[in-house]
Amino acid sequence: MPQRQVGPFQVGAIGLGCMSLSHAYGQPPAAELGERLLLAALDGGVTLFDTAALYGFGANETLVGRVLKPHRRRFTLASKGGLAGVQTEEGMKRVIDGRPESIRRNCEDSLRRLQTDVIDLYYLHRWDKRVPVEESVGAMADLVRAGKVRALGLSEVSAATLRRAHAVHPIAAVQNEYSLWTRNPEIAMLDACRELGATFVAFSPVARGFLCDALHDVTALDAKDIRRHMPRFAPANYAANLMLLPAYRDLAGEAGCTPAQLALAWLLHKAPHIIPIPGTTRVDHLQENLGAAGVKLQAALMQRLEALINQNTVAGDRYSEQSNREVDTETFHEWRCSGS
Repeated sequence: MPQRQVGPFQVGAIGLGCMSLSHAYGQPPAAELGERLLLAALDGGVTLFDTAALYGFGANETLVGRVLKPHRRRFTLASKGGLAGVQTEEGMKRVIDGRPESIRRNCEDSLRRLQTDVIDLYYLHRWDKRVPVEESVGAMADLVRAGKVRALGLSEVSAATLRRAHAVHPIAAVQNEYSLWTRNPEIAMLDACRELGATFVAFSPVARGFLCDALHDVTALDAKDIRRHMPRFAPANYAANLMLLPAYRDLAGEAGCTPAQLALAWLLHKAPHIIPIPGTTRVDHLQENLGAAGVKLQAALMQRLEALINQNTVAGDRYSEQSNREVDTETFHEWRCSGS
């Protein structure tokens, strides 16, 4: 596995997003299947494992901690706070809370579930817009000084927010969505990360399964699958997006790889400070994803690929209106309206 840098750590060029083992895409796999996948990732050269307090309302951190504790020295552990589950009368509810006391509590809870004394890379999962980001990052910096966290990151933020946070404490990584069909980081974030020396960690790099060329009937998605609430997966939009796949499949054939590998290889070729973290629940898909590290793409094919799938050819927004209000990332609509 080729290596890339994130903060003080050398990690495999492709990491593992652990979320789907406990959260988001319908019924999660049985615990023994999750254990098998985590160990297969470790054996396959993955050295960046990404989880969060939110995923499964703690269940994902518990799984990662139990399975990987014996191998703790072999990998870089990333988790997130500032967005967690809170018990209500109606059950568990996700709450964005960036107050310093909440971040400290989230971190202590995560350390316990992960069965570790220190989290290597600790992200602010969402910027709580009711709290200045400087205050939230200041609390995270205190965790570094206390030896509970080694490096800091931000998730779903804009370049401007990154710069504000970086002025308080160096930010080692920004984790935003980035794939062929979500190109928002190209507006400003990739350049800002390069300038500040931060790694860009790309989540949903295979477009939540779309670029795997395996999801053709969105009406069959589980009732609790979060994609049911995403505009791009609404039946009419998705039908339009499916029209992009035949040509995309042909490009994968030209590159001598699978569609999923093409999506990941594209990210690896975009810049050396990008690390994709695809998630999966299947060992064969994991092995396929890791194979993308060996795929070589010619510049001409990259250009054709980018012309085929981009913000102008994809139907639907990436998030609902409510979810868009919760994030801070740049959008092409705002960028165009600003005259940039």
